[in-house]
Amino acid sequence: MNLQNFPSKLLEKAVNQFASLPGVGRKTALRLVLHLLNQSKQDVSIFGNAIIELRNNVKHCKHCNNISDTDVCEICSDSSRNTNTVCVVENIKDVMSIENTQQYFGVYHVLGGLISPMNGIGPSQLSINNLEEKVKTGEINEIIFALSATMEGDTTNFYIYKKLKKYPITINTIARGVSIGDELEYIDEITLGRSIVNRMPFKGSI
Repeated sequence: MNLQNFPSKLLEKAVNQFASLPGVGRKTALRLVLHLLNQSKQDVSIFGNAIIELRNNVKHCKHCNNISDTDVCEICSDSSRNTNTVCVVENIKDVMSIENTQQYFGVYHVLGGLISPMNGIGPSQLSINNLEEKVKTGEINEIIFALSATMEGDTTNFYIYKKLKKYPITINTIARGVSIGDELEYIDEITLGRSIVNRMPFKGSI
């Protein structure tokens, strides 16, 4: 069937919505929609309600900006975590990647993106000022940069380093077992775990 000739406007509308998701083409979108049509109304309602509930009720942790069901995420509320060490990451996916290594026991700070003038993203659009406010409290001993080894990641690292180097803290970066140009979410867990454990002073990596 030609994807332009839908037998139902409702089907076409649903396919268009699925196709708007990143990495989903129209053929894949059609396959997913037809799969849902073969499910019971109850199962489809559960699926749809899960998405609506996620969008309406998910929160951002008031300490680290990670997503959470409560005002404070499970990591920040875990008394066994070292709150004096803060790992700076781009997004929630990076938190999940590092947690899967089981090699890091501090807390996080999610920036919400990277500095990218080409994409119109400047420092003010990221949670960099919030990070500096945390450092000002004097309760943080170490900052670990765990941003992707890309031009945007390096630019963001350097910008934050310039803002924080005046404070009496250690500023480290993950070891370059992570190849130049790699994004954290695509790094295998062993390599990422070792890069956290073998972190090095950021100043020496410039």
